[in-house]
Order: sequence, then C-alpha cells, then structure tokens
Amino acid sequence: MIITPANASDINEIMPIYEAAKEFMRSYGNTRQWNSAYPARELILSDIAAGNFYKMTENDKIAACFTLIIGDDPTYKIIEGSWSSDKTYGTIHRLASNGKARGVAAACFDFCRTKIEYLRIDTHEDNFPMQKAILNYGFRRCDSIHIVDGSPRIAYDLYATNALV
Repeated sequence: MIITPANASDINEIMPIYEAAKEFMRSYGNTRQWNSAYPARELILSDIAAGNFYKMTENDKIAACFTLIIGDDPTYKIIEGSWSSDKTYGTIHRLASNGKARGVAAACFDFCRTKIEYLRIDTHEDNFPMQKAILNYGFRRCDSIHIVDGSPRIAYDLYATNALV
C-alpha cells in the first residue's frame, strides 16, 4: 500500500470509496454514523487543499483514504475522560476503504505515526469494526467527545508510552 497526498484530480476516484465505506458500515448495523451527505465532496476538496488528505493506492488504484490534521481539533477540546498528553497531536478523520484492500487501518496508523508521535481518533459507538481496529493497534480509549452536531463519539489516543506496536 502506497500512501501519498491526494490531489483535487483524485476526487472522482475518492468519493466512491466513501460510498463503499458507508455500505460496509450499514451492513454491520452502523446506520447512524455517516449520512448520505457526509463526507461532502467540498469537505474532501478542502482537506486536499489544506494538504491534510491522503490516498492509499494498491495496484495503481486508490483503495483507501483518510485525513490527518496536525494541531488542535476543536471537537477534542472537551472530553469526558482525559487524554494521555497535552502535546501537539495528529487527528485521524474519515478513514475509509473500498472494502477490498486489507490492512488499511494499520497502514494508515503506521503512516500517521511517521508524521507525529501522538495521535487521536474517534469513532461512532456503532462502528464496531473501527473500534476493534483502533484498539488492536494499541490506541487507548479515553472516553467520549462530542462532534459539531452534538452527537457523542468514542475518543482514543496513541502516545509513545501506550503504544503496543
């Protein structure tokens, strides 16, 4: 799996990955996390323009994608629980795959750890496959945060002192 920054010209190959991810989530009973309008094309293009969006290619095709934002995430300022550190962190958002590639989450997490030593991520309470991938990698459950619309998300972090890998 090759991970590189995405370009705006990749958008037509990226958006179907999110549709496949939503279909996968629905098949596991996660009907509330990403609605039909999320993530919006404009949001992904904004992430790309900011240099925060990455594509994961396999056999010269985009198989997965994610956003990595280094610095404060406003939704992470208030947490029910506590983070492992107050250090600068990277937040992983919108990780999705085409459903065919294997090892996507671990490859994403490995890549992100090369960019910054302290990572944070959150997911919906109904997203059991993502929760499993996050915990299996060594992230620590920190409790919960609330996203912009007020709905809760399970929050995790991974710092050098609590990493398993």
